[in-house]
Amino acid sequence: MKSAYDVIVLGAGAAGMAACLFARLNGLSALLVERTAHLGGTSAFSAATIWVPGSPLAASVGAPPDDIDQARRFLNETVGTHASAAMREAFLRWGPQAIARLQNETQVQLRARPLHPDYIQDAPGASLRGRALEPLPFDGRALGKRLALIRPPIPEFTILGGLMIDRDDIAHLLKMTKNPESFLYAAKLIGRYGIDRLTHKRGTRLVMGNALIGRLLAALDAAGAEIVTQAETEALLTENGRVTGIKLRQNGRIYDITARRGVVMASGGFNRHPTRRAEMLPQPTAAYSPGAPGHTGRIHDMALALGAHYGEGALDNAFWAPVSTRRRADGSLAVFPHFVLDRGKPGTIVVNAAGRRFVNEATSYHLFTRAMYAAHRHSPSIPAFLIADATALRKYGLGMVRPGGRGLKPFLADGYLVEAPSLAALAGRLGIDAQGLQTSVARMNDYAASGVDAEFGRGTSAYHRVNGDPAHGPNPNLGRIATAPFYAVRLLPGDIGAATGLVTNEYAQVMRKDGTPLPGLYAVGNDMQSVMGGVYPGPGITIGPGLAFAYAAATHLTGAL
Repeated sequence: MKSAYDVIVLGAGAAGMAACLFARLNGLSALLVERTAHLGGTSAFSAATIWVPGSPLAASVGAPPDDIDQARRFLNETVGTHASAAMREAFLRWGPQAIARLQNETQVQLRARPLHPDYIQDAPGASLRGRALEPLPFDGRALGKRLALIRPPIPEFTILGGLMIDRDDIAHLLKMTKNPESFLYAAKLIGRYGIDRLTHKRGTRLVMGNALIGRLLAALDAAGAEIVTQAETEALLTENGRVTGIKLRQNGRIYDITARRGVVMASGGFNRHPTRRAEMLPQPTAAYSPGAPGHTGRIHDMALALGAHYGEGALDNAFWAPVSTRRRADGSLAVFPHFVLDRGKPGTIVVNAAGRRFVNEATSYHLFTRAMYAAHRHSPSIPAFLIADATALRKYGLGMVRPGGRGLKPFLADGYLVEAPSLAALAGRLGIDAQGLQTSVARMNDYAASGVDAEFGRGTSAYHRVNGDPAHGPNPNLGRIATAPFYAVRLLPGDIGAATGLVTNEYAQVMRKDGTPLPGLYAVGNDMQSVMGGVYPGPGITIGPGLAFAYAAATHLTGAL
């Protein structure tokens, strides 16, 4: 570690790693500082979807040539005044440039999904494809010993003790006993993993978040970036009102390191700050977050003391997903986000303590959790209860319980999964209203027969349907709840990222309240005020802007504007 660099980046999630990478590609010396032992932040846990309209990859799946204009309309309709229109425009400008540079000059290779809809499909300008990008799977063996730097995936999102799988893998694994092509696919996947475990502590085929972080790490190594882990930023150094570096503590030693051009904050947001969590999140304050550890918000305190300020006007200060929790064998707590695998499938329903539905179960995870809070103001809805019959549990799984219906005993023994021979008995074991539950299920069964959810419109949008069961009709999201035994998992609100952050300009410079930049200080990722304004209009709306403004910051730092 040297005493001075052109750029210092604080935080090694996707946005921070990208900011450091773009700085190096521009010829600047750069130091990437991570306070934990692993790189990747919450991005490493995620599906690593990257929402960037108008990228060079959009045409590969048939996105229209005017998609930027349509995306602008979509964001104006969905986000509106909850965020700065100028910042949205900057995102639409920087995003395609960032993706093009990654694709053309680095190991960060992406693809567009042929069908990955925006979440708010009834808004003008919504799209079915082309905006959501994802990293190609990556062979972690190319990193050598540095593979150990990548934050491992959430164990409950792996199989066989550490085999990472993505949506394509899941489809083949579920059909492996019925389809010869899927059997061969699964055999190769599992065989590769078996070989990996002979020589590695984990699987080396990286997908989703681990693939993105692995590719960013490979690109950073190739570009000659310097990375330090388990290093704590103690202070931002200033001179004449300008941020000039950091005071860093590592291995019991203190270092003053100069940033000749600037410091980029990418520390992950306020969410784990000891006081701001309760101040900025709704009540009751969410007790659980599936995000990675490390983002304490401490660097925010330093920036605020220098004149930075938080944005205002967002619909919500955080982004959300319903979660369920379970104590692992090693004593750690598993916090499982219920994104798309179970809530919108046939044969399931979500109710509150009154046994009544309060939300379209197939809606986005963000809107689902906001509905939990809204309903809880009038009737106890935290926790909520995700209920399935035996058929649905066997076909789709339920939270941490895998499809197939086997291996239920540990989940039943520790209370994560509740089982009963009848709906009335299940209500009794959950402590909810039995008559309410029976009435709600009877209505759901009527909706399943007609294919129309008259209460909440489940299955009416392309987003709902793509997360249902395409083989089930007449509505891929609605099915009878009739086969005993019946099962339930408790759902709680979980924050998955910060929506409120430090106000920046279009170059990611941190701004003072008087509208002038705080010289030498930049913020990207969840440290900056989200251009989505606490709205979650589509998949990957945190990582997409994170990469876009990492590119903007590096460009500004280089003086190449």
